[in-house]
Amino acid sequence: MPGVIEQWRDTRAAAGTRDIVTIDDYAAAVSNLYTDAAASWGFAPSQTQWRHEPAERVTNSFEGYAMQLAEGDGAVSAIIGVRVLAFSLVRFAHQRLRNGRPAGLFGTPNLSLLERPYPGGTTQDLLMRMMQDVDLAGNAYVTTAIGLDGIEMVRLRPDWVQIMLMPIVTPGGEIIGYRRVGYTYHEGGIELCPPEQVALFSLREVAHWAPDPDPSARYRGQSWLTAVIREIINDKMMEKHKTRFFENAATPAISVALSDQVTPTQFAEFKAKMELEHRGVENAYKTLFLGGGADVKVIGAQLAQIDFSSIQGRTETRMCARAGVPPIIVGFSEGLNSSTYSNYGLAMRRFGDLTMASLWANAAGSLATLVPPPGSDARLWYDARDVAFLRDDAKARAEVAAVKASTISSYITSGFTPESAVAAADAEDPTLLVHTGLVSVQLQPPGQAAPNAAGADDGGASSGTNGTNGAKPATPTTKSAPPTDAELPETGQLDAVDRQLHVSGAHPHPRLAHTNGRG
Repeated sequence: MPGVIEQWRDTRAAAGTRDIVTIDDYAAAVSNLYTDAAASWGFAPSQTQWRHEPAERVTNSFEGYAMQLAEGDGAVSAIIGVRVLAFSLVRFAHQRLRNGRPAGLFGTPNLSLLERPYPGGTTQDLLMRMMQDVDLAGNAYVTTAIGLDGIEMVRLRPDWVQIMLMPIVTPGGEIIGYRRVGYTYHEGGIELCPPEQVALFSLREVAHWAPDPDPSARYRGQSWLTAVIREIINDKMMEKHKTRFFENAATPAISVALSDQVTPTQFAEFKAKMELEHRGVENAYKTLFLGGGADVKVIGAQLAQIDFSSIQGRTETRMCARAGVPPIIVGFSEGLNSSTYSNYGLAMRRFGDLTMASLWANAAGSLATLVPPPGSDARLWYDARDVAFLRDDAKARAEVAAVKASTISSYITSGFTPESAVAAADAEDPTLLVHTGLVSVQLQPPGQAAPNAAGADDGGASSGTNGTNGAKPATPTTKSAPPTDAELPETGQLDAVDRQLHVSGAHPHPRLAHTNGRG
């Protein structure tokens, strides 16, 4: 059966007709296609109905988040800025997979689409846009199109994208879920875009990145800002409180009581004059002169008494925790007060190893839809070797590599094959070791003869210096354990020189030549 998106396109492209004009028509088309296909399989229900919206829409707060938070709140803007800058520092490459384990990185020509995603754009430009969309909408959508210089990537505004769903049914006809069948893009807005201008995309044509899944949706992601909206609102209220404090002469709130003999007209004139001369930052700390029995009382608290810095610091910390960014990296006061430069390095390592590494890996998997790897034994992956704030991790990796090299050397000297030693050290699995059958001198039984260096056993005919051929004695490749006095030859007691020659493995003495020093 042709793809659902392709059939929609064919239907809309039919000359003189346009059966699909609204999103409800899209839903009906999917339902009809699904029912027809299910009937051909022999288990279609009598009637298939949509029990939910046929499309999952990104929350309508994208524009509000962008204007009120990313542009209108300093703390949120700082956190998003750190995430965007850090995320944009990597490059992409293909990674080989050997026996299910990641191997080396390599490049192919199709990676040029990520290096130059669109005219004048770089990998960093693309990643910044993707990170902004995920932070504000929870989703990032990227597709490809034919440009002036060939294929180029196009970012789809997330709140103008809908995820098209089709029900999943059992042979008995029960709906057990919904699967994605494609995407629709409504340029200018879902409500404003004319139906004939709605762009249809199959799953293979859109890279959908949603690193933080929405618990109430199947495929849609959520912004980290959603969970800390209350914290952000509280922070804005505290900022407004401070603004009001300075607008009211940078002094606590006060009450002024006048005598009951003051007429309403006199009270209004007194109030207007007092606000004119004592309200506002420019009138702060002026001396207050009162008359007519006026009584002034302080009914508010100083900013120091309210301890705004402590309250706001905790709010900023909670926002950073949800965003996965340590406060010290953003530069928030609470993070700086509790940290030193050594803690900064640890914070950066946590930020890179947990938050950024997860985002990079997820984004690489999503972009592989548009930039597939060359074969099933490879994957699209990120290359963070040039990321500055991960240099401490590079040092740690170098130390791990040194330990691994030492382990491989130890395996080889213990008699295991070099290939199996490398595989076992890389997989951290000693069961992969394959032994050569050769063992070191320390593992040979005492008194056992070492193998002949020449690889032949001629019964000693060619090893003696007093033999008929006058050949030099063969030097053993390995040393055997020195014999005890009971094992020494009966031709006479060995002197100190004989013993030293015997221990060193050289046996020129006639009494030892024919037995290789064992008698």
